[in-house]
Amino acid sequence: MRDLRLSYPATLSILGGLFAIEFVLLAINPVSRSAWLLENVLVFALIGVLVFTYKSLRFSRISYTMIFLFLSLHEVGSHYTYSLVPYDEAWKNLTGTSLNIALGLERNHFDRVIHFCYGLLLAYPIREVFLRVAEVRGFWGYFLPLDLTMSTSMIYELIEWGAAVVFGGDLGHAYLGTQGDIWDAHKDMALASLGALLAMAITLAINRRLGRDVAAEFAESLRVKHPEPLGEETIARELAKRGND
Repeated sequence: MRDLRLSYPATLSILGGLFAIEFVLLAINPVSRSAWLLENVLVFALIGVLVFTYKSLRFSRISYTMIFLFLSLHEVGSHYTYSLVPYDEAWKNLTGTSLNIALGLERNHFDRVIHFCYGLLLAYPIREVFLRVAEVRGFWGYFLPLDLTMSTSMIYELIEWGAAVVFGGDLGHAYLGTQGDIWDAHKDMALASLGALLAMAITLAINRRLGRDVAAEFAESLRVKHPEPLGEETIARELAKRGND
C-alpha cells in the first residue's frame, strides 16, 4: 500500500506557512498591542524551543498538527484579547441567533475553550517527550502528561496573576481576563485538566484498539523495581562507600 503521509519537510512547511500567514494578519491592529505582545511571549518561546530541538527531538506529524491548532486558536485570542473575541457576533451573523443565549452563557467563554484545548491538544506532544526522553512506560506514559499539563496550567495562572500585578490597569485586567469571576483560575485549570484527561483516554483507547496489552504494561510500570528505601538509607550507604574508598 502506498504511503500517503506527507513528508516532514512538507508537513512543517504547510503548518509553518499557514501559521505565519495567520500570525501576520492577526498582528495587524490588535485590540491592544501591549496585550498582544504579552500573549505572544510564550508563543515565541515555544516556537524557539521547537526549532532549536528539531534535530534532536523531532515530534510526530500528529503532535506538530496539534501544536499548530492550539497556537492558531491562541492567536485569535491574542488579537482580540480573550474576553473580547467576537465569536457570539460571528455566530449571530451566520445563524441569526446568539450562541451564548442558546447555551445559557453570561460571559465570553473563548478563554475557557482555549484552556480546554491546551490540555486536549498539547497533552499528546508532552506524552511524546516523556516516552522518548524519559522512557516512561505503562501507567506513567498517561499519568505524567496529565500531571504536567495540570502543573503548567497552574504555572500559567500564576504568570497571569504576576503580570496583572506588575502591569496593572487595563493591560493587567485584559491579560488576566477573569471577567469578574473569582473562580476563573480554578475553572481554567479544571478545563485544561479535563482536556488532557480526554486526550490520554483517547490515546489509551487507540493503543488498546491496536492490540497493545495495556493492563500488562500498567502492571509492569507500577511494579517496584528497587526495593531498597531511599533517603537517609541512601545517604548512609554513600557515606559508607566513601569511607571505604
